[in-house]
Amino acid sequence: MKPIILCYPKCGTCQKAEKWLKANSIEHGFRPIKEENPTKEELKSWLKKSKLPVSRFFNTSGLPYRELNMKDKVKTLPEEELIEILSTNGLMVKRPILLTGDTILVGFKEEEWKQAFKK
Repeated sequence: MKPIILCYPKCGTCQKAEKWLKANSIEHGFRPIKEENPTKEELKSWLKKSKLPVSRFFNTSGLPYRELNMKDKVKTLPEEELIEILSTNGLMVKRPILLTGDTILVGFKEEEWKQAFKK
């Protein structure tokens, strides 16, 4: 399976990730996160595979996160509700998200990405 990254083209971190993939000659698919929100089912699957808490999937520096005052809500709302919120607005989701087989990486940390492609 060709790796896919979910990105927002105007996001600086997404641009860095794409640049890194190209510099390392890694063929990949692209999915615009704003137009193609992750679904509830996808998010549940990614949570399970990544073993990350749902809070790590939130774009804490984004305007929608601040407008909805999510800082306190992510600590108190049930996971199911948080997944619902993430599935309704792609800009609420931290990006980029790298999907490669059973590996799900949230955000761009070069070392993590290098490890993911060593396999």
